Parts: sequence; structure tokens; C-alpha cells
Amino acid sequence: MQIPEDLRYSKDHEWAKPDGAVVRIGITDYAQDALGDVVFVDPPKIGATIKSGESLGEVESTKSVSEIYAPVSGTVSAVNDSLKKSPELVNSDPYGAGWICEITTSSSEDYDALLDAAAYSSLTNN
Repeated sequence: MQIPEDLRYSKDHEWAKPDGAVVRIGITDYAQDALGDVVFVDPPKIGATIKSGESLGEVESTKSVSEIYAPVSGTVSAVNDSLKKSPELVNSDPYGAGWICEITTSSSEDYDALLDAAAYSSLTNN
């Protein structure tokens, strides 16, 4: 199970990677593995205002449908359009091409409260 050191993690199995005020969001390797084969991703709408902990979309797999929860608050500034045609990118490259959306934040408070790689590893018992 991959848990990159340069990311932060939510207890709901989302990852966050900051680039200034923009935070890229996706689901973790642990989450995609638990879901199985992803067949559809319903991302948030660009311009939507999201609060940390709120649902921002869904990931549908051959096993189930799971909510994606926002690890940070802000405004959705980008979505990964590649997932419309290739939702399986969430499985094959969860920390790269399988990202879900980007949120522009006004504060680093939510990001700072997320788990580091060691704490997330403990949560998932890896």
C-alpha cells in the first residue's frame, strides 16, 4: 500500500497536496483498493463552495458507491476531466493521474489538521 510522505490524509481516506492556496484532492491507495474497480467518478462542480468534512462527490465501483469527503474548505477550482473517460485512473494511479479535484483555500488550517503519512499508516495498520 502506497502512502506518499509528501501528502496529508483525512480519516475518510482522501489525500491532499498543496500548491500555494490550491490543494489537489484524491482518494488514497487504501481507499481505491477497498473499492475495487472504479467505473464512474462524480466530481464536484467548478465554483462550488465546499466545507471540510462535507461530501464533494462520489466514486462508483463494481462493489459499491462511496462518498468523497473534502479534506479542506474552499472553492472548487478544477476537476480532473480525464476521469470521465477513464475512471480506472483512480485505481491505476491514485496519487497522480487519478486525482479528483482542486480546491482553492483561504486558510491552511484544515490542511494543517490532516494526518501525516505516519499517522495515516497507523490508521490503516500498514
